[in-house]
Amino acid sequence: MNRREFVKNGSITAAAATVLPGGSLFASTKADKVKVAMIGVGLRGQNHLNLLLKRNDVDLVAICDVDNRMLTSAKAMITKSGKPMPKIYTGDDYAWKKMLETKGLQAIVISTPWEWHKEMIIKSMESGLKYVASEVMIGTTIQDHWDVVQAAEKHNAHVMMLENVCYRRDVMAALNMVRQGVFGEILHLQGGYQHDLRAVKFNDGVKAIGGGVEFGEKAFSEARWRTNHSVHRNGDLYPTHGIGPVAHCININRGNKFLKLNSFATKSRGLHNYIVANGGENHPNAKVNFRLGDIVTTTIDCANGETIILQHDTNLPRPYSLGFRVQGTKGLWMDLNKGIHVEGITKAHAWDNQDKWFEKYDHPLWKKYGNDAEGAGHGGMDFFVIHAFIEATKRNEPTPMDVYDAAAWSVITPLSEQSIEMGNETIDFPDFTSGKWMSRKPVFALNDEY
Repeated sequence: MNRREFVKNGSITAAAATVLPGGSLFASTKADKVKVAMIGVGLRGQNHLNLLLKRNDVDLVAICDVDNRMLTSAKAMITKSGKPMPKIYTGDDYAWKKMLETKGLQAIVISTPWEWHKEMIIKSMESGLKYVASEVMIGTTIQDHWDVVQAAEKHNAHVMMLENVCYRRDVMAALNMVRQGVFGEILHLQGGYQHDLRAVKFNDGVKAIGGGVEFGEKAFSEARWRTNHSVHRNGDLYPTHGIGPVAHCININRGNKFLKLNSFATKSRGLHNYIVANGGENHPNAKVNFRLGDIVTTTIDCANGETIILQHDTNLPRPYSLGFRVQGTKGLWMDLNKGIHVEGITKAHAWDNQDKWFEKYDHPLWKKYGNDAEGAGHGGMDFFVIHAFIEATKRNEPTPMDVYDAAAWSVITPLSEQSIEMGNETIDFPDFTSGKWMSRKPVFALNDEY
């Protein structure tokens, strides 16, 4: 048996365990309540704030933001909830450092622009926090990711990237099918971020729904910072929605690993055309040279012989799709046509609608918490990602998605930039686990509580 077969067979055996429903929501554990702070209560942060306020096992003790408009909105949410008002930190870009001195703080949720995440994560751990949740991404350079991993190891802390798509109901049903062998041995996977974000990248707070052409200081919310990445960078700027779910299907970092990556980018046209169409050829932003290719395609090779294709496509007119494809020796699922084909069960050369399959293989966590997730952001999956973080903190247990997952998924961005810059060269993938991937066992969604 060669090494590839050895790790593959070990992973299949470890993932064969089933999840059994049971227990109760917010069960009594080592800690009845978790003292939580938040850095960033903008539009994304307020999604998390809403969920934290609904939990009777969370004490929100402090929040920090530099935007008075967002703070006012967050405080109104807290008042409406009937919960005590947390201490507010604001006034400058580093007010969050003072907040980290709060005594008794157990966990922190970070929802700030990407370029702040690495420093905030590391400083949180240096302050003594053992549980850190961060919105994607966890760094902008390859070294950033090594720094976060090494800090987590040094401080024996848990860093969980809040990749909510891993908890999407159809994604978890497909994972359940993979683990039960419905698709056979998995060979190929696809995913991505295919979502027209032009109205998000350009707005002025007044035309927030669309039609604005401002970004940077004149803009509102994400357009203040996110669009600048499209000006200066060319790579897959948002890979985690696509890579996280498929990584779980093939046990990346737990019996399998990413080996190599290469990326290609088309020319850039979409953002410029949007400015001209909505602001005119003479608008100052029409002269901006956007480096980001409109469609970035990344291919990844894995240790157990699988391949993955990711696509980043946010600057052109298109409907939303993450483009998932999970394909094995017996069949496949594709989310674009909501279709499943399983040899010997579905009609030959024909698609079956995914609905009856996903009803049958609905993941036990969704069966258990589906009602609690109603009304939560992004179709309920936001509930699960916050729930998992809080429950792990209460139990003083590892988070189901850890710092090695966060680093492996997030580092795709700087690796793809490097590949494109070097003429689409194939780049070796860093092993953030330092070899531990060969013996680590799958854990995601194998716990009947979170």
